Amino acid sequence: MENELSAAQNAAYDYRRCARVWQRVDPTLDPYPDVRAAAAMAADTPGDGLSAAERNAELTLPGAQADPCCMGTAALESLEVLQGFIREELADRRTYLFLARRAPTAEARQVFRAIASDEGRHARRLLAAVYLITGERYCPAICYPPLRCDGYCAALRERYHEEVCGGFNYRRASQETLDPCLQQLLLAFSQDEYRHANAMLCLLSGVM
Repeated sequence: MENELSAAQNAAYDYRRCARVWQRVDPTLDPYPDVRAAAAMAADTPGDGLSAAERNAELTLPGAQADPCCMGTAALESLEVLQGFIREELADRRTYLFLARRAPTAEARQVFRAIASDEGRHARRLLAAVYLITGERYCPAICYPPLRCDGYCAALRERYHEEVCGGFNYRRASQETLDPCLQQLLLAFSQDEYRHANAMLCLLSGVM
């Protein structure tokens, strides 16, 4: 009995995926009427108080999914962490643009501008992830403190430590979430942050 119920649930899930594809091709098509019936039966199992008709009505909403594989319930638990990362990335981008205007060498200016671009890309990707999870745009309210530079070497030292901490935090967040797509995104950003730290180390070694 348990195997039969699992098969019915899988049939319902597969049907919903196929139905979304066919809706984009021709909304009038219903290529799998038998599977529709199986999906309704599986959806009508007790446990959440919803009827099959109510579930089907929910699934007709734009972007609705009964159990999304990625950027769904599992990712929702990391929402506040993602919002914190967005604020940090935007602040870091601002800092690197500030340093690029004051760097003593053309090489350093190029490095700072490239990292600023990376941080902006991180923020945009994270904003997109939040929208995928919640269906709502996140607009962070950030009060930026005045920036100051106490010297080129001091700035490189500070940035190095900020980047390695960022790499560690992204890696830790990737290990804590159960969402596979979010894991990959955060792990990629962790590698970027460690790469930025290495760039700071290289610039600093050039003036030692």
